[in-house]
Formats: sequence, structure tokens, C-alpha cells
Amino acid sequence: MGRKFTFFLINLVFRLVARLQVIDRQNAPLDESLVLASNHIGRLDGALIYQFSQRQDIILIVAEKYRKIPLIPWFVKQIDGIWVDRFNADFGAVREMLNRLKKGGVLVLAPEGTRSPTGNLQKARAGASYLAVKAAVPIVPVALVGSEDANVVAHMRRLKRTVITIRVGRAFRLPPLPKKDRDATLEVYTDEIMCRIAALLPPEKRGEYADHPRLKELLMMDEAVQPI
Repeated sequence: MGRKFTFFLINLVFRLVARLQVIDRQNAPLDESLVLASNHIGRLDGALIYQFSQRQDIILIVAEKYRKIPLIPWFVKQIDGIWVDRFNADFGAVREMLNRLKKGGVLVLAPEGTRSPTGNLQKARAGASYLAVKAAVPIVPVALVGSEDANVVAHMRRLKRTVITIRVGRAFRLPPLPKKDRDATLEVYTDEIMCRIAALLPPEKRGEYADHPRLKELLMMDEAVQPI
């Protein structure tokens, strides 16, 4: 079928089930390689980020647990997605992500690693910060509101489209990793990413990062990260 036609179908289906509102789209330098780091609250999130970016070279990550679900492997092949084992060190997947980033692609990542059961931010993993540092590309924090599976299904049952909001934060870069204390540095970098996402979310959605000192700094110093 081909990647381009598959993305055309994604656009078509998405428009039937959702209405997308994008705030501060201009904050994302979508003409270059970058990491789009977002919260993860629903199965539509990857398609949402594609809708916002409209980049044919977007790099979508799919958890191995979906490989046995009918049609999913076929779909992942069509979009040239990358399978990831979330429970073990998947060096092959990491190498593939880095290779595509260095070729100019846009990588979509949810630092939390899995969907939040509450819709609030969960404690994140270090993968997103590691990839962004190794590839030396900008990171764009993205906040999603309204894409929870239950919300989308409820609207579909009433034959209504779900209003989903994407808030785009300012692009930023992380410094190279030092030779010492790399794990501790990655934790700081990961908190930086998550606090920038949290700053774009309504206060009740900030979860694990609601009281983080860095979040309070961001909210005080930068109008561009004020929440929805």
C-alpha cells in the first residue's frame, strides 16, 4: 500500500473521529530533525502528533505487546514504525531511532513509556533525553488534552467528534552528557523534559511533576509555557 497512502488513510479516519486544536504550532521547527516529546493518555496519541507535524518521515514507536494483535503488524510495516521492547534494553531499536534522527527524521516519544491510566503525568524514563542528547537534536515538548480512549469512544457512540487540544512548547536542547554521573544527569534531563510538558498542561494533569521545583521556575519565567 505504501507509507504515503497509509498516512492519507490516517488523516481521513482521524478527521472522522476528532477535531484537533493546535496552540503555538510555530514553536516547533518542523523543517528539521527533532524529538517531539509528549504525555501519553490514549491510543490516538501517535496519530495526533502526525496530524500536527504532517511529516512523512515521522518516526513512530510501537510497543512489542501489540505485535500479536491482528492488523497491527501490517500497519506498523506500512508506516515504517519501530517495534520497541519496553521491558528490556532494546539496543537495536535505539540504533534505528538514532540513525533516522541523524538522517533528518522527526521522532515521536512519550517519556513516560506507557499510557497513563489516570490521564495525569507519570514518572518518566530516561530514553527520550538519551536519544535527544545522542542525536544532538532539539526537543519540542507537546501537551495532549482530551485524547483519552474513554473520551474518544464516548464521543463516537454519540456520533460526535472529540475535541483534542495540542499545546506546543518552545524547542530546546540538552547539553552533551558528561563522562561522569551520566545516570544522574539523564535523570535531571528527563525531569527537564517532563516539567516542560507539565507546564503546558492544566494544573490537575501534572501528576508526578506538579510540585517539582523546575516546573515552578518554568511557570514563573516563561509565558510560552503557560498551561491550557
